[in-house]
Amino acid sequence: MKAVLLAGGLGTRMREETEFRPKPMVEVGGRPILWHIMKILGQQSIEDFVICTGYKSEQIKNYFTNYGSLNQDFTVTLGTPRTIKYHGDHDESNWSVTVADTGALTMTGGRIQRVKKYVDGDRFLCTYGDGIADIDLNALLAYHKSHGKIATMTTVQPLSRFGVLDLDDDGSVRQFKEKPQVEGWINIGYFIFEPEIFDYLGGDDSVLEESPLHRLAVDGQIAAYPHRGFWQPMDTYRETLMLNELWDSGQAPWRTW
Repeated sequence: MKAVLLAGGLGTRMREETEFRPKPMVEVGGRPILWHIMKILGQQSIEDFVICTGYKSEQIKNYFTNYGSLNQDFTVTLGTPRTIKYHGDHDESNWSVTVADTGALTMTGGRIQRVKKYVDGDRFLCTYGDGIADIDLNALLAYHKSHGKIATMTTVQPLSRFGVLDLDDDGSVRQFKEKPQVEGWINIGYFIFEPEIFDYLGGDDSVLEESPLHRLAVDGQIAAYPHRGFWQPMDTYRETLMLNELWDSGQAPWRTW
């Protein structure tokens, strides 16, 4: 099964970092967050990736074009013809990475539509290039197969941004709850899509999270997989610092390698 990674957005809420690079290339522990997501999937037998780029796409192209020299010792012969010999190997040698420029202003649904030719009419995983989760792909895929629908989205119950008070009728404080889980569920990506998903997508202005998902719901063709483990998006500079602190402390829940 291939993985389609949405990595083309502007990342406007992280201008401290994204003024200079696309958000999926912002580093956690010295590696782009995009690499961490791919590594999580690669550890669970997904080795074929399609990356939908847009904003500053050349940086993602350069990263994977030069992956060998960035991760291995090498000897280069300066002359004509120029040759380069890599020494040793890296754990990602079996990865196949297709980098597709899907347009700087294309919306999420439009990006997926643009890479239709690269998923070969097969079932595929699709997720965002800025959210880390210790997802169990075997469980996710088994759940998807069990319901027989076109789409599965992974969901979590997020923590409240604020602490909550339990009050008695007279206004007395019964207890404090520090940032409890909210009752609702939210979409975190890690979709499994059947090829029929392309019937629900439109052109470049198609926003996956709007009409396509709503129409799937109306048609009874989407189910939600509840993820109860770790998930953390990287939407703000503060969240970038938090993810790096987890990595540097050796307590990154997503690290299984």
